[in-house]
Amino acid sequence: MSQRVTPRSFLTSHLRTRAAVLAAGMGVTAVVGAGIAAAADTTAATGSTAKAVQAQADAQAKAAKTETVKTKAAEVRKSAEVRKSAEAKKAGKPAQPAAKKASWVSPVKNYTISATYAQAGGMWQSAHSGQDFAVPSGTKVMATHGGTVVKAGGNGAGDGPAYGNAVVINHGNGMYSQYAHLSQVNVQPGQVVKAGQKIAASGNTGNSSGPHLHFEIRTGANYGTAIDPAKFLSGKGLHF
Repeated sequence: MSQRVTPRSFLTSHLRTRAAVLAAGMGVTAVVGAGIAAAADTTAATGSTAKAVQAQADAQAKAAKTETVKTKAAEVRKSAEVRKSAEAKKAGKPAQPAAKKASWVSPVKNYTISATYAQAGGMWQSAHSGQDFAVPSGTKVMATHGGTVVKAGGNGAGDGPAYGNAVVINHGNGMYSQYAHLSQVNVQPGQVVKAGQKIAASGNTGNSSGPHLHFEIRTGANYGTAIDPAKFLSGKGLHF
């Protein structure tokens, strides 16, 4: 048999084809490698983006927290300013005048009228010279008006035993008040007293048929110059 001879042209073509295949294979490897590198780059980029987003979220949370603190601080300052303003306004407000105390007061409280001025009766020589307030012995007796004590003590404070223990107060302008049948005297001549101040305790001393306060308004310090105390004090806003 004759030996087959492969033409040169065929070998050349075969070599070229093989080279092309190898080149193509290398190209595929390169492309795959490039793809892996791109994927790695993408992963790295994704991680960086996540970190950036987290950092931004953290920054925003921090800013929000700071803003909340600032808001609360502003509210506290505003509250303090409002309080100070109110206090300043209160401090600058003119003081309200104190309620004026009554100039004339009733000599006793929780009483029953048992005899009136000019009332006839067997307990006195002529008409009654004052007004009687029936109260238990020991009841607080008060100065009906401010003044100076001119008489105080037993024997009607100098007006006679019928009055028992008594007190007479000079209120000025020739006006006096007298308190009689007392169980206790708590002032002395020359003492200055105020309206409503305790001067004695009621009792049943002297010409008395039971515990009470005998009260007179006089235009002079001596017996026999009394006037109607209810009528006089009604002009001062007191009504018995």
